[in-house]
Amino acid sequence: MNVFDLIITDKEVVSLEDVFLNKYNHQNIEQLIKEHQYVDELTKYGLPINNKILLQGHSGCGKTTTAKAIAHALGKPILILNLSNIVSSRIGETSQNLKQIFDKAAREKAVLFLDEFDQIGKERGNDDKDVGEMRRLVNTIIQLIDYYPANALLIAATNHAEIIDVAIMRRFQLRINFEMPTSEILDAYYDKLLIPFPTDLQNFERQYLISFAEAKDFAFTKIKSLLIAKLEKEEKPL
Repeated sequence: MNVFDLIITDKEVVSLEDVFLNKYNHQNIEQLIKEHQYVDELTKYGLPINNKILLQGHSGCGKTTTAKAIAHALGKPILILNLSNIVSSRIGETSQNLKQIFDKAAREKAVLFLDEFDQIGKERGNDDKDVGEMRRLVNTIIQLIDYYPANALLIAATNHAEIIDVAIMRRFQLRINFEMPTSEILDAYYDKLLIPFPTDLQNFERQYLISFAEAKDFAFTKIKSLLIAKLEKEEKPL
């Protein structure tokens, strides 16, 4: 299989209004976008532009949506790669595949989004089966990150930041933590999800202490249940 077949060029348009972040994360994302919008003016003063970002935290809490929104705000294409699909039994092949993908993103001045980043960035410990090979892979990743051009953007995402190699972690200029959404943020998310549906299909008890992905699945299941019950009632003869 061609390595580029593993890249998803996502056409979904996601605006920042579609991303539900806490105040601190929202400010960080806004700052990041503005840095890239004013890149020429900032570099005149020798100021570095943050272009290596790590999104870390709970699954289903908006990391992928945030990456898409950043790309859309900057008018850049986004290349999405799930690293669990690219790791080869031969570490050398994995390194070469990654280099090709980094080169493609750099040429296109794209946003490269590496999901499941912990698949390749694990700490170099002594209990790995092939310690030497894994160390070489981590060294390759460090080099790719170090030489990634400023006019492209690298965003990595992980649910397990604690296992990523310390040397790799230091390369990310900005780390944004995604926690489970508060009840207030979830209510705003529910409100937006329910806008397209009639009022009588919105009347269900909402769940909290869950991720955005879980809330979406829960809400749609409830809506479908209410709609089916409504249709069945309409079909019954008088």
